[in-house]
Amino acid sequence: MSTPAITRRTLLALTGAVVAVDPASAEVRPSPRLQALIAAHEAAYAAFHSVVHRAGSRRDDREWADGVEQQALLAVCSYPAVSRDDCRVKAEYLLAVEARGELDLQEHVQAILRSMLRS
Repeated sequence: MSTPAITRRTLLALTGAVVAVDPASAEVRPSPRLQALIAAHEAAYAAFHSVVHRAGSRRDDREWADGVEQQALLAVCSYPAVSRDDCRVKAEYLLAVEARGELDLQEHVQAILRSMLRS
């Protein structure tokens, strides 16, 4: 029997390191598309967190949930924010994600930079 690998992401999920950002504040009005991408990432992260904490969860389940969460995060990173409100909400959200140690893949940085070229 092999011991399940404990990754940095699993460790963060086990410690409950979650930061929430409310993109729907009265002063800032992000686009519906950005709101949907952030909501999808939050849901994917919550599902990942749930799988990690579920008794008897298998490594395959954790890896699948991690992949879904990563794709949702890449979608937020890739979003070409054009309006000032979208730029602000995207930056605040990604800073919160980074604060919990999740914005560390080369793909994240590349997606953010590419999205700035499209803006």
